Amino acid sequence: MAVKPLDDRVLVKQCEAEQMTAGGIVLPDSAQEKPQRGKVVATGPGKLLDSGQRGKLSVKKGDEIFYGKYAGTEIKIDGDEYVILRESDILAIVEK
Repeated sequence: MAVKPLDDRVLVKQCEAEQMTAGGIVLPDSAQEKPQRGKVVATGPGKLLDSGQRGKLSVKKGDEIFYGKYAGTEIKIDGDEYVILRESDILAIVEK
């Protein structure tokens, strides 16, 4: 299934939740925190401005990002978990 975000929305594939703490304790599924990091899979064309032009997005396909803990809408596509967020919900781009 192909999903194309609208306006300033971004489709993000969530990273896996941490399975183990820094001290080596294995976390059960119920204790794992929701991931706040992911990879941009698709972007919309940009927000429609009052002038009729489209605003350019700060992120592009392939960028690794951090986003707010409760931001966006979670969806499942072919068994994989994704989040659709607005560009304003993105907190940072991970530079390599």
